[in-house]
Amino acid sequence: MKSNIRFVMYIALLFHLMLSACHKTHDNQDEYGLMTKNITVDGISRRYAIYIPRSLGPSSVPLVFELHGGGVYIEDMTGQSGHKSPYKLWMELAEREKFIVVYPEGLNGAYGKPTWNDCRGDCYVNSNADDVNFISSLINKIRSEYPIDSNRIYVSGTSNGGFMAQRLGIELNDKIAAIASVAAAFPAVPECRTPAHPISILFMNGTNDNHMPYNGGTIGNPPNPNHGTVLSTAESITNWISFDHTDTIPTVYIFPDLDPNDGGIVEKYTYANGINQTEVILYKVNGGGHSAPSIRERYSYLFEQYFNKQNHDIEMTTEVWNFFKTKRLH
Repeated sequence: MKSNIRFVMYIALLFHLMLSACHKTHDNQDEYGLMTKNITVDGISRRYAIYIPRSLGPSSVPLVFELHGGGVYIEDMTGQSGHKSPYKLWMELAEREKFIVVYPEGLNGAYGKPTWNDCRGDCYVNSNADDVNFISSLINKIRSEYPIDSNRIYVSGTSNGGFMAQRLGIELNDKIAAIASVAAAFPAVPECRTPAHPISILFMNGTNDNHMPYNGGTIGNPPNPNHGTVLSTAESITNWISFDHTDTIPTVYIFPDLDPNDGGIVEKYTYANGINQTEVILYKVNGGGHSAPSIRERYSYLFEQYFNKQNHDIEMTTEVWNFFKTKRLH
């Protein structure tokens, strides 16, 4: 009888230890790495992926949002779908530099795929969600769960996400320290007002972008009035120079031509000395198409057939992070 009792106690103890081991493993997985989560905003469950670097520690760290283009899912951004993705390189940077990266997902638009409700007043294919409230709620949630430096919250986005980054830079002006807008310009028919406070912005646009015209006009390939219209990249830069009161004469840097077959060189124009040390920066990607430049994550020939050349002379994430990491909220 006693032996039976000891056996039962042994099994119970073993089961408890197994549960404890499983719990510990789960906790370790939650402490760092890439996770997909949900948050309910305005009564709607919204998806986002978050990357937590190892050994985060108690010190406050920056928070970077990377916004997808129209029709792109967060698994495409993080590389989980198996496609090439310059955006997944944020996670390597986060690991090395110790910051948190979030990949939020928009709601479905007219074509049944994720979109952002950006500042284009004449665009009719995006969802009508309150995405400003979504990102604001995400900021609040992540700040409540992790040690975030509230003066170092940044937003980068490409295409539809690049337009949305500008909307956030204007309408969440009290929370976001700097923005980056890739393959996007300022809307010709804007819904957004002028920013309440100066904010630094980086543009990275290809001169041969066949979806978002570098010289302004109707968006789309072929141009589709339902997608809205944009100012030229030059006019967009002028607008933000006016907002921030920066220098009107830039300093210029030309990057080495690492890949002579990618369409052309990259030129960097920096308009500095704005109010509160703000800057407006343009990466002019000569010959570049509708994509984020990348040295490591190179899109396919078929991709370039539709979106034109991807530049391979710079790494978008590295350039944007070098811009972000010097900026603070004022």
